[in-house]
Formats: sequence, C-alpha cells, structure tokens
Amino acid sequence: MNGTGGTGDDVGEGHRRYPSRPARKATIVCSVRDHAHHRSLVVDLVQRARRAGLAGATVFAGLEGYGTPGVLHAGRLLSEDNPVSIVVVDDPGRLDAFLEDNRERLAGVFVTVEDVEVLDLSRPTGGWR
Repeated sequence: MNGTGGTGDDVGEGHRRYPSRPARKATIVCSVRDHAHHRSLVVDLVQRARRAGLAGATVFAGLEGYGTPGVLHAGRLLSEDNPVSIVVVDDPGRLDAFLEDNRERLAGVFVTVEDVEVLDLSRPTGGWR
C-alpha cells in the first residue's frame, strides 16, 4: 500500500528501477512421504527440474497443514507426514512443459501456477519512478 488508502494495486512501484522479465512460478504442495516410482517425490521433482535446466527450484518444509480432504498433517519436526512446498520458477513456456512432462508424478498433489515478474536486482536502470 502506498499510504494513501489504496487497494494495494500500486505495491512495489519502485521495483521498476530494475530490469525485469516475465516468468511463471509453480508451487507444488505434497507430503514428505509422497513417492513417485519408488523414490521421494520431492527429491525426484527437484532433480527433474535441474535436469530440465529450469532456473530454480526450492523446497520449503512445513510443520503443519491440511488440504481438501481436511486431514491434518502434523507431527514432530521432520516427521514423515509433514507438508512440503516445492517452488519452481522459469520462463512460462519452459515451466509449462516441465509440468506437462511430470503430469503423472503430480497426480494427487496440489499445484498452483502464477505469472510473476523476475527482477535483476544487480543492475539498476535509473531513478525511482
């Protein structure tokens, strides 16, 4: 918000000082215990993203959560039932191809896809707007 009571549409206006490019972000939510072809789904997807040459993939471990069935996934730190989010970002076409290539592995897990803007914070382009 810009302090004028706006709706938030103008959040981040200053980011235009940096070069940017459009990208797409997929968030894959699963459980530590999920497997694909006798391997950890988390490890398998991150390795596949790397082999596909995607820009990046990061795994975030959750302590507790629930999904559509309403089943609470909670346990001790790093239990086998804890929720995990895998965030993958790349060019929209490359990310869409990755998701399609892994459609079978992703069956039964929750996937969101968002269009995002990637900033190159190492190269300012000029003054603030």
